[in-house]
Amino acid sequence: MGNLVNLHYFDIRGANSIERIPFRIGKLTNLQRVSNFIIGEGEGHSIRELKYLSNLKGDFCLSGLENVKGEDAGEAKLNEKQGIDRLVLEWSRDFRKDTREKEVEEWVLDSLHPSKKLEQLVIQNYGGSKFSAWIADSSFKNMLSLELHDCKNCKSLPSIGRLLLLKDLSISGLDQVHKIGAELFGENQSNAFASLESLCFGNMLKWEEWDLCEDDEQVSKFPSLRFLSIRECPLLLGRLPTILQSLQKLEIYECKRLLVSISSFPLLCELSVIGCEELVDEGSLSVQKVTSLKNVSLSNISKFNISAERMMLRFAKSEKFVISCWEELGSLSQNGLSLVGHRIITIADCPQLVFLETEERLQLDKIPGVESLEIRDCERLNRLPKVLHAFPFITRIQLQNCPALVCFAERNFPPALKELRIVNCVNLQYLVDEKENNNKSMCSNTCLLERLEIVLCPSLMRLSSRGDICNRLQHLDISYSPKLSSLFLNAKLPVMLKKLYIGACPVLECIAQDFRETTDLESICIWSAHKIKSLPRGLDKLSHLQEIQLISFPNLVSFEEIGLPTTNLRVLTISSCENFGSLFKCINNFTSLRKLKVWECSADISFPEEGFPTNLTSLAISNAPKIYTSLVEWGFNRLTSLEDLDISGEGCSGVVSFPDEAIGMMLPPSLTNISIRRFQNLEFMCSKGLQHLTSLQLLGIFDCPKLASLPEKDMLLSLERLYISNCPSLEEGCSRGKGREWSKISHIPCVQINYKTVIPRELH
Repeated sequence: MGNLVNLHYFDIRGANSIERIPFRIGKLTNLQRVSNFIIGEGEGHSIRELKYLSNLKGDFCLSGLENVKGEDAGEAKLNEKQGIDRLVLEWSRDFRKDTREKEVEEWVLDSLHPSKKLEQLVIQNYGGSKFSAWIADSSFKNMLSLELHDCKNCKSLPSIGRLLLLKDLSISGLDQVHKIGAELFGENQSNAFASLESLCFGNMLKWEEWDLCEDDEQVSKFPSLRFLSIRECPLLLGRLPTILQSLQKLEIYECKRLLVSISSFPLLCELSVIGCEELVDEGSLSVQKVTSLKNVSLSNISKFNISAERMMLRFAKSEKFVISCWEELGSLSQNGLSLVGHRIITIADCPQLVFLETEERLQLDKIPGVESLEIRDCERLNRLPKVLHAFPFITRIQLQNCPALVCFAERNFPPALKELRIVNCVNLQYLVDEKENNNKSMCSNTCLLERLEIVLCPSLMRLSSRGDICNRLQHLDISYSPKLSSLFLNAKLPVMLKKLYIGACPVLECIAQDFRETTDLESICIWSAHKIKSLPRGLDKLSHLQEIQLISFPNLVSFEEIGLPTTNLRVLTISSCENFGSLFKCINNFTSLRKLKVWECSADISFPEEGFPTNLTSLAISNAPKIYTSLVEWGFNRLTSLEDLDISGEGCSGVVSFPDEAIGMMLPPSLTNISIRRFQNLEFMCSKGLQHLTSLQLLGIFDCPKLASLPEKDMLLSLERLYISNCPSLEEGCSRGKGREWSKISHIPCVQINYKTVIPRELH
């Protein structure tokens, strides 16, 4: 590489297997950018080559420093490379190596003094017990960002407060630091951290005390700080800084012993506290002016020490409001909280929550401007507000794991609601309580509901007694609701419905009388609906329908009576419908059909007289010996666009080769994926029938006990993945390095036998 004397850029980002920088890189004196200068094990002296690279600029990472000795590090002449504005000094993450010596690493760090023009410095995995004095040298007048990560042996921090222009400071993983105090600010600093805007501490497992020296009135602490984050400091005691006049965002995560006071943060607009000892907001409301928070997330806080009046002042107008793991919360009202003023509300893991807010309070206040409401894992919540129907702006509601909830609404749906998702509410019986609804429509014609999803609601008996849940409904998804007997008693689907998904509703007998008014329907997916005997009439008139999937539909016999749309249908799946015995005779006219799956249906199902649509890209056939036999005779090769083929051979006892050698069966050259299954008497695969498959990437062979050989290697050259399972004769032949079939597959990047990789990609 030393001959590339005109090389300017050497970027090896993402090449994680490279263990060292190339030899003689020092001869490339025109280099301007080197993403990572890696010092290999035993190659510590190669750092000396850096002294010749005087044109380096921009970002520069120097890694593998655990392999360097102090006398070599000094020869790098980093202080002369004034074009470097961001420097990363990185040691190995492995602190268990016997070769790691604290004194040596301290010497190395001392010797890697960079240029005074440096703007950003990152030190990672340093093993010394103290930092070099140059890190906090006030002569670094351009230093804007400093990061100290996973320096496991350091017991104290340098006097970073001397860096007067520093804006971002991040410190994490300093396991030996117990106290942070005056040393951080430096001596005689009347304006420490004058420019600091972001301060982050993380994963400081032994940090117990943060002494801010706030009794020193001559020192102004963090006058410009806007963002403070303290994460995973489990032993940290005491309070946060008491006066942070510029703080706008505060983030506390898993600091279980910390008292978090937001009393002196007048500009605070984003607050996230997850796991702390106590949350406090004190002070005189008449004296101190504070802004209302915009984004609030409160979780797993042992004690709330905030008055109801203060709660209203701080939290009443937040756009995003999240509460979780609040053990004592019985309602929002009891703690001075309200639905009023929030745009997005999430409440989770509040086991004592019974209701959100008293009706009197909602009537006294202005109507809530909530747009999204999500409630999860609140086991005692038994009702939503009675005036929910009057929330004018709410567009999304999600209720999950609320077992005490019996109905969603006591009157109509909110008029702007577009998405309603209800999951695992085991006692939910109705969406709307008809008794309270006075026989009115649960959803007026002006309702904007587009998506309704109901999952794991075993007590749900019906959606509506009137059938007009919403004319604008576009997505109806219902599954795992075993008591659901009818969707709509008058059997009328929403006019604007686009997606119909019904699953695991074993007593559901009727979906609707017909599809005649649901002309925009695009997708139908129904599974485990054992009592449904047929789909509604008018299916053949759905000109926009693109997908039909019917799974575990035991009473379905055929489509002959109701017909299918031929215009835009692209996906047709009939699976585990054991009485389904007839495909359309004219299915070849379905010119838009791309994916066809007939799986585990009646063994007597026959091949349509005119064949399959030749534009199919995916075909899956199982338990259909008549179809397989006729399809072979008709000619697989007619399917000139076919890419995925999945064939299961139940009942095909006479098949001994695939493709069938006796009739010269050919497969379409467009195939990229082939899976063959359950051919009990299959003995070999015919190379001739596979010879044109130059694009084949995946071959799967499953449950073929007599199959002993694969096609010739020339037929498998394009393969990237080979899967073999429950084929004992073939598995023995493919044993690595010794099986007779090994030479045919040793070039394939990924081979799995019985779901275990036998040829890892790295061996190639």
